[in-house]
Amino acid sequence: MSKIVHAGRSLLEVLLLMAVGLVPVVSGLLVMVFQLESKLAENAAISVQEAVYSVDQALDRLQEAAVLALPLAGQSCGTVKSTLQDQVASRSMLRSLTLLEDSQAYCSTTSDSLAHLSSFALSGRQVEISYGPADKRRRLLVNFYLPGNNRGVIATAYASQLRNELDGFQDGLTLLLEFGDRYIWSEGDSRTGQRPSHSEFSVSAVSAKYGYRVKGGYAEGFTSLEIRQSMLQTLPSLILVGILTGAMVFLALFRARAIRRSNAADAT
Repeated sequence: MSKIVHAGRSLLEVLLLMAVGLVPVVSGLLVMVFQLESKLAENAAISVQEAVYSVDQALDRLQEAAVLALPLAGQSCGTVKSTLQDQVASRSMLRSLTLLEDSQAYCSTTSDSLAHLSSFALSGRQVEISYGPADKRRRLLVNFYLPGNNRGVIATAYASQLRNELDGFQDGLTLLLEFGDRYIWSEGDSRTGQRPSHSEFSVSAVSAKYGYRVKGGYAEGFTSLEIRQSMLQTLPSLILVGILTGAMVFLALFRARAIRRSNAADAT
């Protein structure tokens, strides 16, 4: 009977040592996962706000160009066109400037469709993503409309200017920039009809100045991949801690057993 009791006690000690050794491993992994998920959620929220700030600045530069050209609106195209061209040449981000009178485009530094630009001016939007003329749709454009006293200016830039603002966030986060039903991200735009995956820790923000929306998040499966990579880096250290913890408990049990035996010998 004593042998059975001794065997049972030894088995319990082994199980206790295993449990004690696993505690730092399991708890360490749980803390790691919690910290990683918190970091990803925080990064998504901060990056979206920073992206709004960066894109606002890019649109501010378009607005500055439009403000500079606005006094020319209403004058004859032949008189001011060379001045418009000089203004475009002086700003690397500009593709073109277009003058309007009574919401009708009448003078542009490019040969783009004036009818399309007039339609944009009448739409009530301040900024739009434009696919460009039918024969030049390889380049996505951004139109910025600045009205004033029945006159106005449309400043046009390549959408790559805005995409460059999104490219600054190279940490696995997907940022989507939406203007109405049209959108761009670092590797594509709405002409493909497909949106990038950003379902994990998804967050969005709207520009108070220009009304566009930035959506940010991580692609499906990104979090699990990051967890696996982090586990491969931290698991050896956690296992070592578990072994050391188990060894300490084993020594404590061994000493307690030795004391019991010594006490039993003294009693006899």
